[in-house]
Amino acid sequence: MTRERILAISISTAVVAFIVTLAVTLGVRGRSSSPAAPATPASAPAASAAARKIKAKLYYVSTDGTKLTGVDREVAYGEGMSAQAQEIVSAQLAPAAAPLVSAIPAGTTLRALYVTQKGEAYVDLSKEVSSAHTGGSQDELLTIYSIVNALTSNLPAVTSVQLLVDGKEVNTLAGHIDLRRPLGKNLELVE
Repeated sequence: MTRERILAISISTAVVAFIVTLAVTLGVRGRSSSPAAPATPASAPAASAAARKIKAKLYYVSTDGTKLTGVDREVAYGEGMSAQAQEIVSAQLAPAAAPLVSAIPAGTTLRALYVTQKGEAYVDLSKEVSSAHTGGSQDELLTIYSIVNALTSNLPAVTSVQLLVDGKEVNTLAGHIDLRRPLGKNLELVE
């Protein structure tokens, strides 16, 4: 046998011996450690996370019906930006408590939401956002920007919002406002 081969075998044997010793040592330590504290139920962290809230600005129709008005509301906490975006949109879609009036047609639900690394949010809404819409360019603007502004105002990493209906890109919700591209924040519509 050559000297290099003997050296390679010796090194390999030493590495294997080290790995086996390490595995045995860690295994023995794991078994001989003091008894672990009783495990908390898996539902405990979920319950505390569900109870956690954040303050978010949601947008409703102003008293004169021509603009949006921002209202601070408690919204469920979502772990991560996409989850928080979903919670904000779900809260925005929920029926408004009197005397507030929602700009979003009743029955509209969130089908899906995705935020890209570039900060573009894709919000997929149910068909009711279009089929139950009252019509008119002003009402359409208020519907669109109640969602766009809720996301872009509360989540600085979200720079624009693309609205989808039933998983598809649409030209408009009610025939007036171009939805073929993501839209940025528009606070000119807010009183």
